[in-house]
Amino acid sequence: MGKLTYLSHSAWLIESGKHTIAIDPFLEGNPMAALKPANVKADFIVVTHAHGDHLGDAIPIAKASNGTIISNFEIVNYVTAQGAKGHPMHIGGAHEFPFGKVKLTPAWHGSSFPDGSYGGTPAGVVLSVEGKNIYHTGDTGLFSDMRLIGEMTPIDIFLVNIGDNFTMGIDDAVKAVEFVQPKLTIPMHYKTFDVIDVNPQEFVSKVKAKGFEVKLLEVGETLEF
Repeated sequence: MGKLTYLSHSAWLIESGKHTIAIDPFLEGNPMAALKPANVKADFIVVTHAHGDHLGDAIPIAKASNGTIISNFEIVNYVTAQGAKGHPMHIGGAHEFPFGKVKLTPAWHGSSFPDGSYGGTPAGVVLSVEGKNIYHTGDTGLFSDMRLIGEMTPIDIFLVNIGDNFTMGIDDAVKAVEFVQPKLTIPMHYKTFDVIDVNPQEFVSKVKAKGFEVKLLEVGETLEF
């Protein structure tokens, strides 16, 4: 049995046996986050792209936890230069870790570090943990190859951005659900900033109308899977 906890924005914590995996741990400076980086311990930290609201606190969490940051080659070069451990990957590649498998998927977005330097290709990620497949879109616009991602790896939990402006909005995210065909969808990347302040209940209603299971998780709420 695994546990999935919503840390706010696009940040998640997955607990699986002896291992804890954080995804995009943006906590410091996040008005929605209930936890500080010092409260999060993770053996592995997955970073989808280099923007500050996704790379976030990955480096201090990794250092404090002796954890490994999993990301694209450019981001791993960046974090290891700052003293963190890292495992480099790239789009389409998969690797087996002690907790399960990670595969990086395409994402239509940008990726740059706080100083404006190139942060490699942005990604989504499919994690296979406790016999379940979890697809975190990262930041992305809608693209039809999402259908292939769901065909290649049947998705149990779909973590999808809905905030619009920087990523898919609600209607595009609903279409993404139709493409991926997940067993359960959970929205993310909304309300953190005024420009992405959309109503998640609208998304829930529209997904249900399409015949799919969907659930809102409040910040700090945990789902067992």
